[in-house]
Parts: sequence; C-alpha cells; structure tokens
Amino acid sequence: MSFDPIAFLERAVQIPSDENVSAMREFLCTTLRDHGVEPEIDEAGNVIASRGDGALHTLLNTHIDTVSPHVPFERDGETIRGRGSCDAKGPLSAMLAAFLESDPDGTLTLAITPDEETLSMGAHHLSLEFDRCIVGEPTDLDVCTAAKGRFQGTLTVRGESAHAAEPETGTNAISEAGRALVALESFDADANPHPELGGPTLTPTVIEGGTATNQVPAACRITLDRRSVPPETTEAFAAALAAHLDSHVPGLDAEFRFTDRETPFLEAFETDPDSPIVEALRAAGAGEVRPFTAATEASYFASEAPTVVFGPGVLADETGAVAHGEREYVRVERVRRAATILTEALSG
Repeated sequence: MSFDPIAFLERAVQIPSDENVSAMREFLCTTLRDHGVEPEIDEAGNVIASRGDGALHTLLNTHIDTVSPHVPFERDGETIRGRGSCDAKGPLSAMLAAFLESDPDGTLTLAITPDEETLSMGAHHLSLEFDRCIVGEPTDLDVCTAAKGRFQGTLTVRGESAHAAEPETGTNAISEAGRALVALESFDADANPHPELGGPTLTPTVIEGGTATNQVPAACRITLDRRSVPPETTEAFAAALAAHLDSHVPGLDAEFRFTDRETPFLEAFETDPDSPIVEALRAAGAGEVRPFTAATEASYFASEAPTVVFGPGVLADETGAVAHGEREYVRVERVRRAATILTEALSG
C-alpha cells in the first residue's frame, strides 16, 4: 500500500492534539501498522519505529502535540488549514512518506514525541544512538542548521522593609531592582555575534514587588528571558550574569534561579553547513541553508550528532503569524515537495 501524505495530513489535522495526544498517537500507530511497520510506544509516550539495516543510522523526529486552542480543519483548494497543519503535522506527513517509501541508505528510526510544545519530556527521555538527525518543523523547505536557545529564570532582588514614611530606615528592593535593570542593558555589550544567529538577547519580561502601599518593599522579582547563541550554556549564562551584576551594581543583594522544570531548557545548537546530511538535502532540492528562528527539540539531538531542521510550512508570512496562530495553514504542494526531498535524500 502506497502512502499518501496529503490524505494522512487531512485526517491528522482533524484530530485535536492540543490537550491530549492519545487519539493522534493511535492514528499514527495505526498508519504505521497498515504499512507493515510495528511501532513501539515507550514509557514517555514517544512513538518509535525503525526500518532498513545498515551502518548509517538516521533519526527522523517531529512531534504530534499542538498548541491550544484547536483550530478546525479546512481544505481550501491547495491549502490545508487548521491547528497543526504546519506545526508539525505537515512536516510529520512528509517525514512519514520518506520513512515508508524511501530505499534507505542504512537504518531509519522514526521517533515522534508527544509534548514538544510544553516540557519535552518525550525528547528528553529518548536514548538513541544515531549518526545524523532531521527534525521536522516548518522551515519552508530550507535546511536549518542552527537555532537560538531559550532559558528563563527569576532574578530576586532583596531589600529591607520599613515604613514608607521613613524610607531611609529600610532598603527599597524595587529601587535596587531598577539599578539591576540598568545594568542588564549592558550585559551583552561585549558579546560576539554568531555568524548565522546574530547576538544573544536578555529581556526582562515580568516584574513583581511589594506587598503594601505604605511599606518599603523587601523583595522584587524580575523574570528574565534569555535567547542564547552557541556556545553559551545555561550554566555559563548564570555565572556570567552573577559576575556582571557584581561588577556593575556593587552591594546588590540578588539571586538568579532558573524556572523549575522537569527537563533541560532548549539550548542553542549549530551543525556544520557542510555536513553530509545538509548536502544530501540540498542535492535533493531543499532550499537555502539558514538558521531556524524558534527553539526546537533539535537542541536535544544536536549534542549527539549533526542535526538539521526541515519541513514544509512557515512560522509566519507577510500577513503575520501562521504557526500557533488562528490562520495556521500549509500548502499541499510544499508537503508533497518535502516528502520527495526527504525520500530522495534518505535513499541509497
């Protein structure tokens, strides 16, 4: 039985997977079984399947969960609309076609994760050995070899409470936080921009402080969003932030802690643009080589082997947001083209 990626995609978009992926996972598994492949569902909810037999091991990864709210399926000529159409059921459809229809040059392993849009428990749980990896995301058929990481944490600035009528008897944490915010503006002043991703960013996104209108506040909390570039890691960022505040805000009583989460943050990654997997996709007709503009589970796989992000669809177009937006869509021709490119790149 031949596999039709568009028929699969039309059905997949009609299955909500924003709050629960069970139905979508069952549809994926049934599809694999219908084409002679018996999948495994591991304890983290990943769907894993393999075919081929050879020394070169290629990992194909994308996800079946979507953001909320669910947007109903609609077919408008050569455009498929609805939640997940481009992020990432369109890439999944193309990847499935290549997995099932290619004559693999080695071993192919399909690993589909259930919670990329939240905590990435599935991707973190995976323990696979592979030589190269393709992660399915909407890149408009470009080959993305790098992406910024995303860290988040809270800088807690401490003071000493006092009556607001005699503020000099305390230490105003909000005022101290103001000094910290000024210092943060120069945090990346000497950072070397990445040749593809540009410079890192550090953005205060939420500030909270004080408990009473007539009291000098004893604490102020600033949420910081960090978009990193290689080779920065979470540990290196935290150390650099502490050193910067020590030197620029003498006497500041502050502590930075990363937001609690059960899995590592998605760190920045980069793959050599001359890697064989990049060359194979380009030779098969993929577009330009460029960075991906969103954080992705490719971060987890790139530490193991050369990893690229590839797929049909766009994160945004000239009108505005596409992925995660109410008008999410993917072009049928781009899904078919992605399937052809992947099939050719993976065939011996």
